[in-house]
Amino acid sequence: MKLCLESVYPFITEDKINAMAANAAECNELLENGKGKGNDFLGWVNLPSQVSSELVEDIKATAAKLQSLCEVVVVIGIGGSYLGAKAVNDALSNSFDLLKKDRKAPVVLYAGQNIGEDYLSELLETLEDKSFGLINISKSGTTTEPAIAFRLLKKALEDKVGKEGAKERIVAVTDASRGALRTLADQEGYKTFIIPDNVGGRFSVLTPVGLLPIAVAGFDIATLLRGAADMEKATGTDTAFENNLSAKYAAARNALYRSGKKIEILVNYHPKLHYFGEWWKQLYGESEGKDGKGIFPAAVDFSTDLHSMGQWIQEGERTIFETVISVEKPSRSLAIPTDAADLDGLNFLAGKGIDEVNKMAELGTRLAHVDGGVPNMKVSIEKVDEYNLGQMIYFFERACGISGYMLEVNPFDQPGVEAYKKNMFALLEKPGYEEATKAIKARI
Repeated sequence: MKLCLESVYPFITEDKINAMAANAAECNELLENGKGKGNDFLGWVNLPSQVSSELVEDIKATAAKLQSLCEVVVVIGIGGSYLGAKAVNDALSNSFDLLKKDRKAPVVLYAGQNIGEDYLSELLETLEDKSFGLINISKSGTTTEPAIAFRLLKKALEDKVGKEGAKERIVAVTDASRGALRTLADQEGYKTFIIPDNVGGRFSVLTPVGLLPIAVAGFDIATLLRGAADMEKATGTDTAFENNLSAKYAAARNALYRSGKKIEILVNYHPKLHYFGEWWKQLYGESEGKDGKGIFPAAVDFSTDLHSMGQWIQEGERTIFETVISVEKPSRSLAIPTDAADLDGLNFLAGKGIDEVNKMAELGTRLAHVDGGVPNMKVSIEKVDEYNLGQMIYFFERACGISGYMLEVNPFDQPGVEAYKKNMFALLEKPGYEEATKAIKARI
């Protein structure tokens, strides 16, 4: 993996970014020694190199069992409990896999990430004639969205195959010893995996939270972890700033933030990376947006979104910068044919690969945006595979921790997400919220 800052230097000089090296190194050291804010949630820092082969084999065996029993596996979770797995699965899957009859792994679907009545009704209808299983991911088992989905899907599964049959098709990824889901799993005899206490949801993709759904989809979790472990080593405190990709990225984005660039747009030119952008948005938004601080994370899919957001990015308020994910090698090859009539005027492209055209769109857009006043960073990976995705996941995680500490916030809590829950529970008249219900009703 590579990081290029050349298109940042016209806006923030290399010297200014290098001047932040000591601060970045200090913040990286806080991650390593566990002396910074939120230090009880730093289990992800050395996770890739510490995942045991026994756990990997257990996950693979459980995935194989679900694959043998199920046409469809529904992953139930919200936020970090599903975004990481979906990001990897979407990136590695055939875009039209759902239409293929010779699938080698179950279709992986998702629930509990919304409170959509139509969505859940349509999902239940789709599963009526399918053999399916469930992976329920929740530390507590009481988070509203996944708890509703699990209650509905558990009933549907038990109605289809009975309680004993359902037990073989339900896996719980939850707390080691407490919470509603742990209690239920122990009572019903579900297979379980543990969410480590010291790993927050948005950093959990390299735990069973992400690894099990990724394995069920048929992908190589050992190679994913190897990529992450190599990046863990490459971004540690013993790697000098000039070679430490996570430290340099964190320093550059903080330098841009201090210069007035308040919005970061993550750009990809590979349609399969859409949900990687969604995972990244949660990682940075939930980690940095607090205490009245934080870069606002947005994401776009180019060239698609050039036809919707391109105008604003090119000529809108100059408070933005871009981080572009560039994939060097496509996994397939497809050339543009010649057409005798050439009515579309595209014969000048005949014989060129689709990816070559895409690369020129990428380069041309980056040049235009820099000319339009938008600093650009480029993160390059060789190809979209398990190893490179593992590297990129850890790169962004490590940089997020460093960057949060550079902002002088706690990157590992999320107190703001409780506000809407309190209001929602009050409006739904949940027991224990009587006073809040009165207060809310007085306002509406």
